[in-house]
Parts: sequence; C-alpha cells; structure tokens
Amino acid sequence: MILDDHGQPLNRRYAAKRLNDRAIDELIGLSRGIIADQAVNQHEAAFLRSWMEANVSYCSDPIVNQLYCRIQEMLVDGVLDEEEQIELHQILTEFTGESTVTHCHKLSPTLPLCYPSPKIEFPTMMFCFTGKFAYGPRRECEEVVHERGGKIARNVSSKVDYLVIGTFCSTDWLHTSYGLKIKNAAELRDHGSGISIVSEDYWAQSAFKM
Repeated sequence: MILDDHGQPLNRRYAAKRLNDRAIDELIGLSRGIIADQAVNQHEAAFLRSWMEANVSYCSDPIVNQLYCRIQEMLVDGVLDEEEQIELHQILTEFTGESTVTHCHKLSPTLPLCYPSPKIEFPTMMFCFTGKFAYGPRRECEEVVHERGGKIARNVSSKVDYLVIGTFCSTDWLHTSYGLKIKNAAELRDHGSGISIVSEDYWAQSAFKM
C-alpha cells in the first residue's frame, strides 16, 4: 500500500502522478544547477543521464522522455563534444524555462539565407551544419549527406559549399554558439566565396527528392 506524507493510503494513479511531479520538479532543479555556470560538461551530462534512469524511467511526460533520449544520443559514443555541450546547455535552458526557442522561418528576415535559394547538389559537395535540427541529431543529418555522396566539414571555410541552418534557432542567433558559423559564412559569401547559406527545410526538400 502506498501512503501519503501523513501515512494515509493514496489512490495508485494519484500516487503515480505525485511521484512524476516530484521527480520532474527535482529534475528541473538539477538542470538549473548544471547550467548555472553557463556550461555543461561530460561529467554533468553523464550524471544527469544516470539520475534520470534511476528516478524518472517510469515518467510518462514526453518532454522528459525526449530530454533523456537526446542526452543518451549525445553520450552513445562516450564523448560529449564541444558542439554537443553547447546544444545540451541550450536544451536544459529551454527545459527549465529560462528561454524560448522559435522556428527559423519566423526569423528569416534576420538570417542571411541565400535568395533566391540555390540548387543543392550532393556528390562531392562539402556541407557544414549549425544549429538544432528538426530532422534529428546533427550526425544523422551528416549521414544523409554521406549517403548521397557529399562531404562534411566541422567548421565554415572557403572549401564549404553549403552551410545548413537548423530549423530551431534562437531569436538572438547572432550571439549564440552557432551564430558565429552563420556570420563567418555570410562574410565569406560577401567576399566572393561560393558558399551558400540555406535552411534545414530547403536542404531536406533537396535531399529527399533524390
């Protein structure tokens, strides 16, 4: 029998909801503590994953489940790289309610996307990805490029043919971690480089027409 804080029996469904709510409140508190120094390291990510496995594995909340799955994906190779650290910090910031995220298409006037949109070709072409993607983790987007004969660059340079900006983009993109890649790509383009800056939606339309 499950008892409440006063030793009285609780309805099982109500008890489960209380456990969920209590665990989520604690998870939010832990997340706020992790991002308090404006950074997330691999040890903190691994700790959060372990805590979630032990405390919210029964939780039915879809946001909590998505958070766990994303952390698991980031740590599956045993390394939380710099871009993943930045992304996880942003995810936890959003999860704790410290900021909001909007779709890039609402911000298109502020993003230096190429207009008119260029034709996207894949074989032998070099792609660089930045931001957060609706399609899935960045490495899955990169696999799509590899499958179509393209190549991947980790950073923007004159060798890059396309910079792809993820669908989910901070309203203050210029001052974010991925904003630097966008800024560098725009400067290269303005100086005559062949780099094209495109949205994830446009990239996906080209990728899945093949």
